[in-house]
Amino acid sequence: MSRIGKKAVVIPEGVSVEHNGAELSVKGPKGLLAMQVMGDVNLEVKDSEVAITPRNNSKVSRSMWGMQRTMVSNLIEGVTKGFEKKLLIHGVGYRAQMKGKSLNLQLGYSHDINFVIPEGVAIECPDQTTIIIKGIDKQKVGQAAAKIREFRKPEPYKGKGIKYDGEYIFRKEGKKK
Repeated sequence: MSRIGKKAVVIPEGVSVEHNGAELSVKGPKGLLAMQVMGDVNLEVKDSEVAITPRNNSKVSRSMWGMQRTMVSNLIEGVTKGFEKKLLIHGVGYRAQMKGKSLNLQLGYSHDINFVIPEGVAIECPDQTTIIIKGIDKQKVGQAAAKIREFRKPEPYKGKGIKYDGEYIFRKEGKKK
């Protein structure tokens, strides 16, 4: 039994949920999101909540149960509050700035990196060492943050690179004489 799947997703005020066959669409104050519902689960929209149940007792059906519930929850949270990831840049001469519709990164390479901002995602740089990624789709926000972090992952000796806010970097001791 899925502990997550058992809980129904509450639909807040100002959000409308429509279920047409295998597609679920959620409309809220921040926008519209849709997803394909797996055939292994049943989805019911009643009153002010969405209930998800497994179609049968197979392993695939039970494993999709909790995941589908979480995805529906993320859709509802996205159209009401939105999602945000914060990246921090550490290192001498490492900086980020917005240039038009792209993010310009200087990360110690012989060239600058221009990251084209994907559709459905907004990026802000309040200062040269902070990048804030916002959007209503959790997957797109996380994917954009992961791609930016991939340009220069934090290294374990001095901690130089791009890291998530709140991420712990395991430090190693350097060479000894």
